[in-house]
Amino acid sequence: MSVGRYQQGEAFARTMDDADPLARFRGEFLFPKDVIYLCGNSLGLQPRKVGQYIAEELEDWRNFAVEGHVKARHPWTPYHENLTPSTARLVGALPHEVVTMNSLTVNLHLLMVSFYRPTRERYRILIEAGAFPTDQYAVTSQARFHGNLQGFNADDAILELKPREGEDTLRAEDILSTIEREGKSIALILLGNVNYLTGQAFDMKAITEAGHRQGCVVGFDLAHGAGNLELALHDLGADFAAWCNYKYINAGPGAIASCFVHERHVRDQNLPKFTGWWGHNKATRFKMGPVFEAIPTAESWQLSNPPIFQLAALRASMELFDAAGMSALRKKSVLLTGYLEFLLSQGPSHDFTIITPKDPSERGCHLSIKVNADGKALLVKLREAGVVGDFREPNIIRITPAPLYNSFTDVFRFAQIFTNLFRPVDSRL
Repeated sequence: MSVGRYQQGEAFARTMDDADPLARFRGEFLFPKDVIYLCGNSLGLQPRKVGQYIAEELEDWRNFAVEGHVKARHPWTPYHENLTPSTARLVGALPHEVVTMNSLTVNLHLLMVSFYRPTRERYRILIEAGAFPTDQYAVTSQARFHGNLQGFNADDAILELKPREGEDTLRAEDILSTIEREGKSIALILLGNVNYLTGQAFDMKAITEAGHRQGCVVGFDLAHGAGNLELALHDLGADFAAWCNYKYINAGPGAIASCFVHERHVRDQNLPKFTGWWGHNKATRFKMGPVFEAIPTAESWQLSNPPIFQLAALRASMELFDAAGMSALRKKSVLLTGYLEFLLSQGPSHDFTIITPKDPSERGCHLSIKVNADGKALLVKLREAGVVGDFREPNIIRITPAPLYNSFTDVFRFAQIFTNLFRPVDSRL
């Protein structure tokens, strides 16, 4: 590529950035020095106000000690409620259907206590063969626990969806036909709505409707979907969902997680549930009575009072999502990721392949690039060139232009660095 064409390309990227109505949000984040950060699918950047918000809670802790639960500028006892409206807007839910608590895997287990109720005839769990390992570990342990108690074969309980031979992603018709064929034996469908490895986004509505027709409970792991795709969980009708907040939602490493329970379930007193005092009726919680009285919202799944500093960090990011809006973020995301795909398509195709679906409706921000090379070594070269992405076995580089803080110029510069790594030395810029 000539220097002139390079400049023309960068000029186009800058023009797109100048016209970007969300460009101002880039300045609301702290970037590592001298890098192109394209790893928001693994850990989002720090919003500028995180330090301020946590410092305020440290100050209130110093000034009020235990009385901060009621006297802090954002009183700690109801602090998690500050996140409820924003969380509901983020995932298209009603406020009483969402709660911020625990971590993702803990929430999956708590929700499966309520929603995985196997019998000897209907005991299987449908999951992607390539699901994130924590999901696989969680459902396997649940199946073994129940299988030992109820006498079904736990080894047969996990039903995995696999791509066809020679393909990297699942076909929608294969997912639906599996549900139709095996549905009477499936107790729970639990899929990541965006697969962490391939970046494939599934048709949640079609899966939910197909599962419910067969009498299955349907839940989703939104770890790679929340803050990435425009969701409508209430209207979708899935029974439950859970997600972490440290990826696209930028709440920091190991951040507190969130979950959704559809309103048709939140007041069901017959649902089995592991309970704790923070899920107890707020009006009588501090009377310390011996009998649990569930809050008639998703909050009844809470066990303990939440970590305030983590909530403060999450609040800083959620304010930005509220200001930007998921519709606008998704619109930019489609353009940004499409631009990345276009630029990569100009590179040496025999050296790498994008395995993420080409249809924007079947993917979110990130592209998974299968390389015909040592992926770990390539990631080191990218880092030496100033790019932060990530690697997954066996040979996948994941690159994620997050629309809240990444720019078209980021994408252009990455594409030049990446494709140049595959060119002969004498033809590089």
